[in-house]
Amino acid sequence: MRSMSRQKGGDEKQDQDPALDRRWHLARTPVEVDLAEAEFALMRAFEAFGRWQAECLGSVVDLAVSGTENAMLHIIRMNERPKSIKDLARLANREDIPNMQYSLRKLIAAGLVQKSGSGRSGVVYSVTEKGKLVTDRYADVRASLLAKAVQSVPELRHRLEDATTTLDLMTGIYEHAALSAATHRRLPKEPLED
Repeated sequence: MRSMSRQKGGDEKQDQDPALDRRWHLARTPVEVDLAEAEFALMRAFEAFGRWQAECLGSVVDLAVSGTENAMLHIIRMNERPKSIKDLARLANREDIPNMQYSLRKLIAAGLVQKSGSGRSGVVYSVTEKGKLVTDRYADVRASLLAKAVQSVPELRHRLEDATTTLDLMTGIYEHAALSAATHRRLPKEPLED
């Protein structure tokens, strides 16, 4: 639901519904309201996506994994070529290498992924034959449930293209803002008290 209505000429104003108060410490201006609502939608979508991934994988193999571990499995199989930990981090836009290594050990123990090579830069990961079977079955369930649902909503496919472009743009904006925040971080003059 949109919180802002557009007036003629592109001006923004708060919805006139007196029962709704959309302003708070993260949403003080119309742009901040739109951004906060988009961020909440993104957080909810991320959590729903993670649950979907875990449940879909759980429907094809008896293995308790998180959505991010499921995503890692599919990224490893992407383009049918082995990936290094650096490749996986780059493709998933992650920096938490120790957590990724834990997930890889879990996928290896389940027999879905294999590790080959040696040394710091020579180790790569690929899916096993069992991993291929599981990811193929996952793709079948995904097509049956998710793709079918998307196709049933008129114009959703085109809206997904727009959403992908917007999410890619926002990823760049968040990355730039995070770099700026890290660069210009100040220590508080006085510690915050409880």
